[in-house]
Amino acid sequence: MPERASTTPRQLLRWARRVVAVLVSGCALLGVVRVVAPATGGVDGEPGGVRGQLAFIRAALDEGAGDEAQQQFPEGYFFLHALYGLSWVEWGMREPVGEARDEALREARWALARLDSAAGRAAFSPGLTPSYGVFYRGWTNWLRGGTLMLRPDGERDPAQVRRFAADSAALGAAFEESASPYLTAYPGQAWPVDSTVAVASLRLHDTLLPARFGGTVDRWLDGVRQRLDPRTGLLPHRVSPDTGEPVEVARGTSQSIIQRFLVDIDPAFAREQYTRFRERYVVTPLGLGPTTREYPEGRDGPADVDSGPLPLGVSLSATVVTLGAAQVQGDASLAEGIANYGELLGVPVSTPWTKRYAFGLVPIGDAFVAWSKTARPWVTEPSEPPPAHLSSWWRLPLLSLLLLIGVVPWVPALRRQRLAKIGSQRPGE
Repeated sequence: MPERASTTPRQLLRWARRVVAVLVSGCALLGVVRVVAPATGGVDGEPGGVRGQLAFIRAALDEGAGDEAQQQFPEGYFFLHALYGLSWVEWGMREPVGEARDEALREARWALARLDSAAGRAAFSPGLTPSYGVFYRGWTNWLRGGTLMLRPDGERDPAQVRRFAADSAALGAAFEESASPYLTAYPGQAWPVDSTVAVASLRLHDTLLPARFGGTVDRWLDGVRQRLDPRTGLLPHRVSPDTGEPVEVARGTSQSIIQRFLVDIDPAFAREQYTRFRERYVVTPLGLGPTTREYPEGRDGPADVDSGPLPLGVSLSATVVTLGAAQVQGDASLAEGIANYGELLGVPVSTPWTKRYAFGLVPIGDAFVAWSKTARPWVTEPSEPPPAHLSSWWRLPLLSLLLLIGVVPWVPALRRQRLAKIGSQRPGE
């Protein structure tokens, strides 16, 4: 029998190149799909992949992800549970009364109970007004009100209704007694974003229970308008705890959250602020996709634990939360654009039961994505969309780049085939 020819190193190299080319082209094709496939469902539709994310986050929380997040971020434990609960509330709002809404309520209450625990309050000071500070009291009040929204009037837990009314009264009294519209979150420190969440919870109170905070909210808005950041016309990032005067320029990490909540406080003022924010902070670096700067265009500053690294001045965390802000404003093109770009860059991994981004290494990141994709107004009706900020052609440069990446690995083989064909056509050969 003739001996079988052995595989030569050149043949092995050729096969390795083909395997690499197939893998690269496959990844590029997957990238194209992620850039063009619907990635969010708006304020009423089902947000794709979020149910799987919530399953992943709950499993991570059961395995101690809250404690791990606290070691990474100042409010890591709190935020991971709060965003998990709020995402379930907004998921439940999309469901009719029945088993699906019951599940949403059960999970949201589970998260709220952990915020109500010693571990949930550990990072905050009981000596502030209101106790534990406006950050803790505002977010928990918002979530508690959200759990009440999932039940019709008359079927709500009376104990939770009383607690919501009492906590709202404590917040309202603190705002009435303060010379500044911005209450402290930690001793001697105040951030406008925290008070914005708290005031939104007062609007929610007046939607669910007999109204009593209309005057408090109006005075808060007057105080805010008098203390806008002079450089951007937006709510500042940080203020003097005594006077509320700006001490730090508006920043993307807090602005993206502020824009999410302002719409439920005063829709007209919210639209003005959102338009300013979008003009100064939403950019497309290198022309590839929509992102959010941490500092306004033309200004740079240091990164911190909230913003994360700032490549080209962009904050990934602010970009994720801007998706939700755009969605509550009816800015569908921007929300969809950020969602698609995130599907490409976020390295999502899906199973039949779960979905996680960045291989699930940072569950709090998944919580922010889920919360942003479920975003919807709670108090006001969805407004008319603002004029589009993101070009409908924004995907073209990105798709061109993906096409190039997919084709480049095949260029050497195509060149060899062409040369071989030319050689075989030479006369006399």
